[in-house]
This record gives sequence, structure tokens and C-alpha cells, in this order.
Amino acid sequence: MNASHDTSAPDESGKGTVTGTGRITISVDAMGGDAGPATVVAGLSHYAKKHPEADFILHGPQATLDPLIARRKHLTGRCVVRDVPGVVTMEDKPSQVMRQSRDTSMFSALESVRAGEAHACVSCGNTGALMLLSVVRLRKLPGVYRPAIAVLWPSRNPQGFNVMLDGGADVKADERDLLQYALMGASYARNGLGLARPRVGLLNVGTEEFKGRTEMQAANELIAENAPAASFDYVGFVEGSDLPGERCDVIVTDGFTGNVALKTGEGVAKLFGDFLREAFRYSPLSRLASLLAYTSMQRLKKRIDPRRVNGGVFLGLNGTVVKSHGGADATGVAAAVKLAVQLAESNFADKLAARIAAATMLATEGGHDDKDGDRK
Repeated sequence: MNASHDTSAPDESGKGTVTGTGRITISVDAMGGDAGPATVVAGLSHYAKKHPEADFILHGPQATLDPLIARRKHLTGRCVVRDVPGVVTMEDKPSQVMRQSRDTSMFSALESVRAGEAHACVSCGNTGALMLLSVVRLRKLPGVYRPAIAVLWPSRNPQGFNVMLDGGADVKADERDLLQYALMGASYARNGLGLARPRVGLLNVGTEEFKGRTEMQAANELIAENAPAASFDYVGFVEGSDLPGERCDVIVTDGFTGNVALKTGEGVAKLFGDFLREAFRYSPLSRLASLLAYTSMQRLKKRIDPRRVNGGVFLGLNGTVVKSHGGADATGVAAAVKLAVQLAESNFADKLAARIAAATMLATEGGHDDKDGDRK
């Protein structure tokens, strides 16, 4: 192990451990993302300035990372660097990454979680490659059919956000996948948003019970059956307008629909911001109005700023992985790290595993056995 600032007390094998340290350790793919390692390190420093409870293992070329860390006083004594030469680019195909990934920062970052050196992994890198490597290296939780990406959606609810999944991990989902998404999403809402009894809705083309494809009808029944034992409230079918609404806290859908909704929401938010800026530049009077409304506009900007909710969580794995947006700046990276630390502190991975195991047992007792087998 090559270390610029060693806080993990590595053993003779060169690997540290998070067991018994009393602190949270986050493994960071320092080379992932569009903005490069300087932005990732700046984001870690931004987080570390106000939060002394976490340490970091950074993965990437040590010659590049050491000088960046040395310039950030808030990272002194809190970082370990793993010298890894390779980088997974945004253009790399997942199949290609599988063959050539072992010497990359992304692979190394996941290995730290797999080896028990870190509580969670954060990466701004290639989403498809990160998901594939996460499944291969960390493995799926027993009973999980397909992992999902959970994202936070600004909403009118008191917590300020709703959870939506799947955000694009897998474009397909049948009724059993959607049931598991509901279970995982509810667990995430409890541990990530502090909701004791989350309300879960199933995204459909209408709220009427007779609407939707066959698998949607089946999922509606399955989720309703499992909700009481899984300690969440099922509100039934919801529509796209409920994504930012108050009707539920967790919205369940397939990865294709979820990803389209997510990208559409991002595009609309950017368009709204551009239109607003144009309106305030329209005339001298409108520019004066923008000055008078500055405080209110800053409050609005902070509330809807996507950087502050940056981070999609990979659910259904033997470990916590947070996918930061590829174009994240330092504020966005800090938000992703904050989410990873929060989930680690709540022991989210173990709680989710227990929830899935219990639900799998209930489903089996109810006549729904393993996805790859025949139904009873």
C-alpha cells in the first residue's frame, strides 16, 4: 500500500480494516468523473471541513493525488492513497471494463469495501461499469434478483425529498423485482431520510386499479400483501406528477421509466433556470427586480440545487455504493460523501440485508419461490 496520510492502521498485508476503529471510512474512486481528481479531492475537503467523523481511502495514481491532498489542510491525517494507474473512462463499455479493470481506480475502490477496509464506496465514474463491477465484486444480497439505483427527488414532503427507484440499473422489471424495489426503497427511506414508516407508491399510467400491464397488476398485489410485515404503507398506483408530490415517500418503477423520468426532470430544471435568468436580464427594471429578490432566489436555488442531493445508491449489494453524477463539482462530491457516511452510520447495508432475507422468506411461504425456479 502506498500512503500519503495513513490513518487506517494497515496490517502486514498492507490492508487496513474498519472493524473496531469507531470511525467511518469511505473508499473513493478519485479518478472517476468528468472534472478529474482535483474536484474529487476538493469535494472531500469540503465535506471534511465540517465533519470530523470520517476518513478516506483514495484510489488513483499516487503521484497525482498526493500533491492535491497536501494542499487541503482539512484532509491532513485523514487520507490513505492506493496507488492505481488505470482509469475507467465514460466511453468504456462495461464488457471491456470487466476484462481490463483490475488495475483501475474503480475496481480498487470497490475492493476496499469487499475487503472490509471501508464502509462504503463513492464514485463519479461510468455508471454501467460501476454497476457491473459492483455486482461482480460485492455480489448481490441473497434473494435479490436485480440491484437498483435509488435517487432522491425534490418534493413537497416534510423531508424535502422522495426516493425513486430504479433509476437505470436494469431496464426490465417484473412483479417480483418491483416488490424488492419497494422493500429496498422503504429501507433506504428509513435510514437515509429518517422516515419510520415510509409510504410507497407504484408508478403507473394511472391510479385506477385496472390500469397498467399485467406485471404491474401483479406487482400491485404483491406489494400490498408484503407491506404490513415490511413496516411500510402502500398507497397503490401513483402517476408522474406524484414524483415531487406529497402522496408517497418512495416511488417504485422499472429502470427504463425511472431513468427517463430522472433525465427529464434534470432537463426541465435546467430549462427553468435558464428561462428565469433570461427573464431577469430582459430589461433594466427586471435586473433591479433580480437584486431585490436575491435572497429569495438564493433560498430557492439552494432548495432545488441538484448538487446538494447528488448521489444514487446501488441497492441490493453486499456493500454500500454511492454513484455521484459524472459532472459533479466539489459541492456535488461532498453531498455524495455525506450520503455514504450517513448510510454507513445507520448500518444501512446490514439492515437492508435483513429486510430482504425476511421478505424472501415471506414470499416463499406465500407461494412465490426463487425467481429462476418455478412458482408453486
